[in-house]
Amino acid sequence: MAKQKKQPRPKAETPKGFRDYFGAEVTERAEMLGRITAVYHRYGFEALESSAVETVEALGKFLPDVDRPNEGVFAWQEGEEAGKGDWLALRYDLTAPLARVYAQHRNDLPTPYRRYATGPVWRNEKPGPGRFRQFYQCDADTVGAPSVAADAEICAMLCDALEEVGIARGDYLVRVNNRKVLEGVLEAMGVTEEAQKAAVMRTIDKFDKVGEAGVRELLGKGRLDASGAYIDGVGLAAEQAEPVIAFLTSKGAGAEETLDNLQRAVGESALGAEGVGELREIATLLAAQGYADDRIVIDPSVVRGLGYYTGPVFEAELTFEILDEKGRKRQFGSVAGGGRYDDLVKRFTGQAVPATGVSIGVDRLLAALREKGRAGARAEGPVVVTVMDRARMADYQAMVAELRQEGIRAEVYLGNPKNFGNQLKYADRRGAPVAVIAGSEEFDNGRVQIKDLVLGAEIAENATLEEWKERPSQFEAPRAELVARVQEILDRRS
Repeated sequence: MAKQKKQPRPKAETPKGFRDYFGAEVTERAEMLGRITAVYHRYGFEALESSAVETVEALGKFLPDVDRPNEGVFAWQEGEEAGKGDWLALRYDLTAPLARVYAQHRNDLPTPYRRYATGPVWRNEKPGPGRFRQFYQCDADTVGAPSVAADAEICAMLCDALEEVGIARGDYLVRVNNRKVLEGVLEAMGVTEEAQKAAVMRTIDKFDKVGEAGVRELLGKGRLDASGAYIDGVGLAAEQAEPVIAFLTSKGAGAEETLDNLQRAVGESALGAEGVGELREIATLLAAQGYADDRIVIDPSVVRGLGYYTGPVFEAELTFEILDEKGRKRQFGSVAGGGRYDDLVKRFTGQAVPATGVSIGVDRLLAALREKGRAGARAEGPVVVTVMDRARMADYQAMVAELRQEGIRAEVYLGNPKNFGNQLKYADRRGAPVAVIAGSEEFDNGRVQIKDLVLGAEIAENATLEEWKERPSQFEAPRAELVARVQEILDRRS
């Protein structure tokens, strides 16, 4: 009889483009999201938690990365018989599911409907450094408000949210444009084909990287990139490209000058003129609320990659410098974006439903806060009650219960208690601020040893023998004072 082959063990590794998040990162994210959603709540928005899975039909085809399988989403077909079930997919953002939710429940929801949502999204994109296939977003949207006052409010709220989490004024800029202005420019160019429109949009989006000369080349025959590879151009004649160049170079010293330049760039286009008018109104509304161009600016270079935007679009860019992997200075870049998408709900209802919103890239914003020293500090672990006598486990559990009842994070050491040194190593690895120590002698005398682990580490690193005597990191206290004495140490730390 043939010997059965052993099944190979599975590899203990995350799939390509995915990662695991541990305690401190999860806590940091939760704290940051709590601050952001508190701002949203203050503005009158309500929480919504929708399904992570949608039908492919409901999600629609709006992702820019169309060369990937299933056009950028993780999709599968339901049903036992291949080719006969519905196609389902993990959501690629939080906006497309909102359109489905509103269309499904619109009779039970107020109009306008103002909601915020947080959670992971998934994109079947090529992963790279700092680019993952699963990432977190934090959105706020208003559905059912046709006025650009809703767009202006989203921009103001985005500023408040960034400042609330620790991005100082002067370290960020919310940049605003309008897709109608872009459409007006395309009309002025005589570009009507959808594929060619999309190609021009992608070229405009590269203005920050390649500059005016690079855009001219990409709108024409093409150009060599930094690596020496040749990139095919859109194939427009030089005179056709002029409205795009006028549009991209229209940013003036202030909002009025920029808007006047944009008005000239759209030429005779009625749609373009409508877009410029909306930008004027947004600028007026924001100025009335005290949001000047040190926080929010009209910027023609903002395009946004998703295909469902129909009006104002905006991005939040962090303007402070960081060092890249090669030690070169560069700006941190975009952490949030959004805009108006008046046709997204219409796909379900057949009726136009105005909507606008913003999405914050949670992981990128957290990385920015770490760069500014506002996040990434070592998270404080629980108070660890050590075990000196296994027979007294009920007493140790009573101690930890008292600490928890007073709101103190605490745990009993549940590993092998034989080596006490390992218990203290465990406490150190957990980031514990305090260790509680009690053996038979302490229990018999109604006493307990309390060790300030943070102070102990500081003394071991910096203090002389005399300072050690003056500031003992471990002391004895009555058992009845356990909670109060631990709380004193924690209060000093905070």
